Amino acid sequence: MLKKILSSNPDKTLSDEISLTTLRVVIGLFMAFGHGLGKLPPGEGLINGVTALGFPAPMFFAWMAGLAEFVGGLLVALGLLTRISSFFTAFTMFVAAFIVHGADPFGTKEMSLLYLTAFLVFMIRGGGRYSLDHLIFKKH
Repeated sequence: MLKKILSSNPDKTLSDEISLTTLRVVIGLFMAFGHGLGKLPPGEGLINGVTALGFPAPMFFAWMAGLAEFVGGLLVALGLLTRISSFFTAFTMFVAAFIVHGADPFGTKEMSLLYLTAFLVFMIRGGGRYSLDHLIFKKH
């Protein structure tokens, strides 16, 4: 297996699956622990920010943002309910990039855009062969 990975012409399927799995686990864990965990429970700053955006029920939407980032990130890392978890996390990153930081310079919204892009890929591609989704829901 290592020879296939290191060769100049690796097994495309194997390298695709390993790279997808690596990206999924890293992105999911970074989102969960780097961004989501600090939002649970939602602090006054997050709730006030959601209020300022004009969302109804700001406490509810602050919790949803925090849960999308933390629980969604964990589920994506595990490859469990990957597409639906990615949808909610991508939506949260869309709001962060285009609404919260919409008027900010590119450098300020860059992280949100990177996460948005990654979660859109997981929405389209799913968790891959090395995911709990595949283990549980694979077709026989």
